[in-house]
Amino acid sequence: MKKLSALLGGVIAAALVTASLATAVAPASATPTSSSATTPPVLSPTPYMGWNTYYGLGGDFTDATIRSVADSLVSRGLKKAGYDIVWLDGGWQADESRSAAGDLVPNPAKFPNGLKPLVDYIHSKGLKAGIYTDAGPYIPGRCGLGSGGYYQRDADQFAAWGFDAVKVDYLCGIAANLDPKTVFTEFAQALHNNASHRPMIFNLCNPVTSPDWGNYPESQQSINSWSYAPAIAQSWRTYTDVGFQGDIKFKDVLRNYDANARHPEVVKPGAFSDPDYLAPELGMSDEEFRSQLTLWAVAAAPLVVGSDIRKLSATTIGMLTDPDVVGINQDPAAVQAVRVGAAGTAETWVKRLADGSRAVVLLNRGDSAKTLITTARAIGLSGSRFTLKNAWTNSVTESAGTISAAVPAHGTALFRVSQASGVPGIPHVTAGIPQVTKVGTDAQPEGVAPVVAGGDELTAQVVVRNDGLLPVLKPAVSLTGGAGWTVKSLITAPSILAGGKQATFTFTVKLPAGAATGNAALTARTSYEAVGYGQQQQSTVSPVVVAPEPPSGTAALSHHQWIVATSGWMSPTVDESVGGGSPISLVSQTYPTGIGVASPSTVRFYLGKACSRLTATVGIDDAVRNVGPEGGTSTFQVVGDGKVLFDSGVVDRDHPKPVDVDLTGVRVLDLLVGDAGDGGYNDRADWAAPTATC
Repeated sequence: MKKLSALLGGVIAAALVTASLATAVAPASATPTSSSATTPPVLSPTPYMGWNTYYGLGGDFTDATIRSVADSLVSRGLKKAGYDIVWLDGGWQADESRSAAGDLVPNPAKFPNGLKPLVDYIHSKGLKAGIYTDAGPYIPGRCGLGSGGYYQRDADQFAAWGFDAVKVDYLCGIAANLDPKTVFTEFAQALHNNASHRPMIFNLCNPVTSPDWGNYPESQQSINSWSYAPAIAQSWRTYTDVGFQGDIKFKDVLRNYDANARHPEVVKPGAFSDPDYLAPELGMSDEEFRSQLTLWAVAAAPLVVGSDIRKLSATTIGMLTDPDVVGINQDPAAVQAVRVGAAGTAETWVKRLADGSRAVVLLNRGDSAKTLITTARAIGLSGSRFTLKNAWTNSVTESAGTISAAVPAHGTALFRVSQASGVPGIPHVTAGIPQVTKVGTDAQPEGVAPVVAGGDELTAQVVVRNDGLLPVLKPAVSLTGGAGWTVKSLITAPSILAGGKQATFTFTVKLPAGAATGNAALTARTSYEAVGYGQQQQSTVSPVVVAPEPPSGTAALSHHQWIVATSGWMSPTVDESVGGGSPISLVSQTYPTGIGVASPSTVRFYLGKACSRLTATVGIDDAVRNVGPEGGTSTFQVVGDGKVLFDSGVVDRDHPKPVDVDLTGVRVLDLLVGDAGDGGYNDRADWAAPTATC
């Protein structure tokens, strides 16, 4: 089923690229109509922006907290950049959320003066205020509050308090087995008809019914919201939450982006697909968050920050307020990006802009740096000269038609591409990120972050390409590593690099025997002369892991230092089932050692060719036996230096499998867990008693 969906998705995406890129102004409307509600007014012609309490604060906020955040939105430049909604998510309500008279009640300890004075304060800062409720009837233990049975009363109350936006969730909605289209349409009508005649943005939020969390009828699923929401709401959530409070993973950002990308044809001014909140500094690296912001920008998605903005670094604030990136998101054509070409580790996404130019994203989903390439023709532009403005670096270059960038692992490049005219600009030169191609005589597996050790000799390459019309002169590359690393160039640099050509600079890098373990880097500094523009320089960095000592003797791998360890949700646990605090247990047998993970997962160890055998038992932990029967299937693989040494096939909760693998000659060992094609629901997977003989 998933393969069929992927195939259909590719066909649909190809058609959308053709249709979207052929039109110069706004896309033809494909918005579904509703017989029970009129089309909502255009309250926010471009994606709305702001901040929400959910991921950074959870339910722990008060009147003073919200005032402090409002002050910070102004003082830190976020309001000026467009982030002007201060949004209270769940947690504002009293323990008894509705009075005997039927009115919603704010928590008196958190908001002793009620919400109206707080909203007035937010407005005094030139900001807007947002609030949260649920479409279902309040069911204790299932949601914090519910508006079921009180839609008009609550809409009138929100308007009387002065709110400008309302997020309507569906936790109690699904618990009461309601039809989302029906109840969200009724709520939309209530907001539109509020007694104060106050315009309020409606954020339709139906995340809990995504396929990740169960087998819901199609009509109830979050991925069906696109079929009715554009006719009643300003935005609609397109999948489950992008993570958990304080714990956001890049893989889930990509998951939500992909789900959000399924129906770009319904996006238009005033109606936007919503992949959930921006989540800087809650688990992702700066590079990963830059990618999230880039993808949300071209998706014409609402830009709502879920982190505590008072605590964000200056680097993060700089990203959030970058005028070129925000400008692409706020482009008045309100077009959502579509993928050009095949889905995969490396992808190209393009958003048509109101002035006829294109916003182009080169996305690297993989774990190692790559130079990614597309063409002006592929993104719907014709001609022989093109101006490329890098939205993140502000560099402006000229290309003869090729668009390339050196993109870090989990990174993106974002260009604004338009036809060029006048005096030729600086040629578009891409200096590659250093690539480790060999460790000793062993070829480095493609797509894997390099792992090295003290005493190793590496071969590294930097590819420099000139995509401009004009040549560049005297191209040169220098390479440096960590403390005590010795670098030697193996080539003579060319004197000229013509347009459309590339040159490969090769080096050997020797690590001292006592090289410090942990994270290190190879840094390439590339220089060249652009005719008429003088000396140009680029610097690119490749992260390198210097491994710890390999295991020795008969070693329990769960007690050995890993290089990297990921889990589909939460974090890998040692000698316990993930998330449960219970010992590793498979079909009632308990194991004293092991690694508990949720799918998908990678756990990587450095063996340094020192080990000969791995034994283990793999399966679904008994902890899932006290939950429903859904999911609870995984696949397990043992991979040595990029080669699959063991593949379990599908493993369910009743049939664990033994592992016995020859590790002779393996430098880097990966223990992989997949979701077996049915999502990660209940996939609490165990590597029980993983033992290496070394």
